[in-house]
Amino acid sequence: MSQKGEAFDSNCMTLTRFVLQEQRKYKGATGDLTQLLNSIQTAVKAISSAVRKAGIAQLYGIAGETNIQGEVVKKLDVLSNDMFINMLQSSYTTCMLVSEENETAIEIETDKQGKYIVCFDPLDGSSNIDCLVSIGSIFGIYRKISEGAPTVADALQPGRKLVAAGYTLYGSATMFVLALQSGGVNGFTYDPSIGEFVLTDFNMRIPERGNIYSINEGYFTQWDRSVQEYVQAKKDPTKGKTYGARYVGSMVADVHRTIKYGGIFIYPATTSSKNGKLRLLYECNPMAYIVEKAGGKASAGKVEILDVVPTAIHQRSPIYLGSKLDVEEALSYIK
Repeated sequence: MSQKGEAFDSNCMTLTRFVLQEQRKYKGATGDLTQLLNSIQTAVKAISSAVRKAGIAQLYGIAGETNIQGEVVKKLDVLSNDMFINMLQSSYTTCMLVSEENETAIEIETDKQGKYIVCFDPLDGSSNIDCLVSIGSIFGIYRKISEGAPTVADALQPGRKLVAAGYTLYGSATMFVLALQSGGVNGFTYDPSIGEFVLTDFNMRIPERGNIYSINEGYFTQWDRSVQEYVQAKKDPTKGKTYGARYVGSMVADVHRTIKYGGIFIYPATTSSKNGKLRLLYECNPMAYIVEKAGGKASAGKVEILDVVPTAIHQRSPIYLGSKLDVEEALSYIK
């Protein structure tokens, strides 16, 4: 008896299968990173489900602290953070976590410790939830470098030392984009019918040049002159082809579009935020790592962002990232 409807791919490349395949490339691999990525994947599936039904489940917390059944209602960003922490703690692969939502680093209980440090923003762009703009999660994974008990210094490593980084985008579909040390950047789209992320964007490459710039122009008067001059040049037909402006205000959405279509994403320093606004450990570094793995370029302005040695877990940084030629052009304006 044959099934009707579309053919079912019985040999699809899922995220779990892909990571296992990559693990096989390393003879000494213990499987810990695979286990860790599977834990993140589970957290992301749960967050995606919560995002999809946020209004119905009153997860915004608008209705107060408890729902009609007397259960505690959590806002989506708090729920997402709890989900990440719980999954990572119980994976037995991490020793320290740095979350955008927690003021201090979280040290894992000794009997559950592993060798990895995870820095993450559990729900990037959460201020956009109420207007249904795409939001996401961002993470970066480091290997512990100290002997003995983990310390905050283990998390304060430059982006070049990342073992893996990724982001998920909760948009019209849920996508998981992963960059590993061993290879390039691959995108997996969630298929709710089988409950798995399926490889849909193999070896993602950012175009060498694009025609879109992405920046919050509301801060124009607060920018350094170099940023003002670059943005003005992108609008001036006498200086070449003019660029389109696209700015969502959700870093995951803006960077994902930049990787797919090319162009440049800039969040510069301003007179009111002299070090920029985005956080180095769990926003700038993972995204810069992914963009560079995809053939693009990322900078903090005067230094490559992945070379910056962090001094605090919530340190901020200006960032220029995107197509190689576009970023180089923007940086050429810096005196």
